[in-house]
Amino acid sequence: MFTQYLQLIKPKIIFGNLISVMGGFFLASQGSINYKLLIMCLIGESLVIASSCILNNIIDRDIDKKMERTKHRVLVRGLISTRASILSSLILGLLGIYLLYFNVNFLSTELTIIGFVVYVVIYSLYMKRRSIYSTIVGSIAGAIPPIVGYSAISNKIDACTVILALIFSLWQIPHSYAIAILCLKDYQIANIPVLPVIKGIEITKNHIVFYIVIFFISISMLSIGGYTNYSYLIVSSIVTLIWLIIALLGYKTSENNVWARQVFIFSIVTITVLSVMMSLDARK
Repeated sequence: MFTQYLQLIKPKIIFGNLISVMGGFFLASQGSINYKLLIMCLIGESLVIASSCILNNIIDRDIDKKMERTKHRVLVRGLISTRASILSSLILGLLGIYLLYFNVNFLSTELTIIGFVVYVVIYSLYMKRRSIYSTIVGSIAGAIPPIVGYSAISNKIDACTVILALIFSLWQIPHSYAIAILCLKDYQIANIPVLPVIKGIEITKNHIVFYIVIFFISISMLSIGGYTNYSYLIVSSIVTLIWLIIALLGYKTSENNVWARQVFIFSIVTITVLSVMMSLDARK
């Protein structure tokens, strides 16, 4: 039963988001780490993300059974009831909000709730099945964790908050488009209007390259704004440039699945390196 609930909360998504939370937290800490605050922030945020992932599974269970990669999920197979899933989501979400409110600060709690609403209500419940722009809306939710980590220390919305939100939302878009190409047949069967389904793979390649270029530009803002030293910028720029080159190679291949998988995998490498570097090279 524990394994089934673990699958329900999507631990890979939680882990990926916590890396960005730590990136924002360490950036704001500038070398002086409050470990108790960090632990409370990570636990609280992970619980709310877990809650949102459960609700996403509940909302998507009818389309999940049509898709090859999701047809074995626990709710599709009836291994956990919808009622038990909703109760689990409620408990985890409220506990996470409680920990953030009483052990971190109100701003981080508020931002977390905004991310929850965007992901569950606006993206999962409404836009995912109706709009080609759902990926862009979903990217907003993906940008929340690093600014939650940053706000846990800063307790304010400043220019760095905006820059972090911009960087992580821009990263999310080509990352998601690569997934959409990899799962194109599934999305077609489930009638999900992602970009490659509506506009085709070649148009999606253009969008992937465009957003990586804008992402490449945006990462410099942390150094220009005086929030990181230039070691961060050099390393992050090199990794992002490699990601861009991989994306550009898509114009020379007909093996779109192989290419999309490379773009997807290196997107994870890119954002992980960026999160680590802005943690290690924060300007003091």
